[in-house]
Amino acid sequence: MAKTVTMKDIADNVGVSTVTVSNALTDKGGVSDEIREKIKSAADRMGYTYNTSSKSMFANLNYTIGVILSRRFVKEDTDAFYTKLHQNIVQKLIPYNFFTQLEIVEMEEEKAEKAPNLITTNRVDGVIVLGQMEKEYLKMLKTYSIPLLYFDFEGDVTVDDSINGDGMHGVYELTNYLFDMGHKNIGFVGSVTQTVNILERYLGYCKAVLEKGLFPQKEWLLEDRDANGEFCDIKLPVDMPTAFVCNCDQVAYLFVNKLQSEGYKVPGDISVVGYDNYIYSTICQPQLTTYAVDVNAMATAAAETIIMKIKNEDYMTGARTIRGNMIIRQSVAKHEL
Repeated sequence: MAKTVTMKDIADNVGVSTVTVSNALTDKGGVSDEIREKIKSAADRMGYTYNTSSKSMFANLNYTIGVILSRRFVKEDTDAFYTKLHQNIVQKLIPYNFFTQLEIVEMEEEKAEKAPNLITTNRVDGVIVLGQMEKEYLKMLKTYSIPLLYFDFEGDVTVDDSINGDGMHGVYELTNYLFDMGHKNIGFVGSVTQTVNILERYLGYCKAVLEKGLFPQKEWLLEDRDANGEFCDIKLPVDMPTAFVCNCDQVAYLFVNKLQSEGYKVPGDISVVGYDNYIYSTICQPQLTTYAVDVNAMATAAAETIIMKIKNEDYMTGARTIRGNMIIRQSVAKHEL
């Protein structure tokens, strides 16, 4: 049985992206006449089968991507990171002539599994879910026949498409950096049952600790939020380690303030690292050593993926991970035995 020719096959043959192939075959802008002709010639030569039902659908597009975000991520002083993610998505969609419509989902609506208005009113062509939401709410979203992409968290990796930062690897690097700086007793700050992202970062920490022949200590795993996801007062253990990995920069900032209020010097007594490399990493005193999420690359991948899902209903990318890099600042000191 002959192999079905896909847009990716044509892209590889011509030496362009799958998005360019899709735009050329559906007569959209952003493609030169020369490249468009090359792509169409290659499609005909390779035996590509046009999806006529999908082609007719393009004429009825709204050219709008819905972005939905849980209210818990936009409370006072907690919205900076997701605001940055949204702004980057907006910018990356402009070259495709698509715009975004943001809808904040109230926590009561999320728990009640109430569909967002931008879906029920048919105002958008696809939806990006920005930040983790309740599992039952995500199940409800999937009952609608609309392209769906998760951003900054994973769903079911076997059936859901998502774009994520590499939290496990990033925290693994940070923890190993603390070991390289002479620390052997290292704690973790984060409520690991609250979000998949925190859990993945904790697993990166555990991997680094176990590879050193050590074991994560229960008393050094500090909760940073309550059952409702609200930040709580971080309780310090009686026997303090010499360093802590925090699940994000905001928590690291709060934790440094907590340590200093209890009379500890950072990094003189306790070294602290964060994750994200956003505003809290530089307003913290001392400034935080952290792991920088490549927001630009993540937004680029998200824009490409949602456009492809809109233009090709069979397109699927699975869970994609975008690597970042470690940023060394002043919150870690060499630990002398």
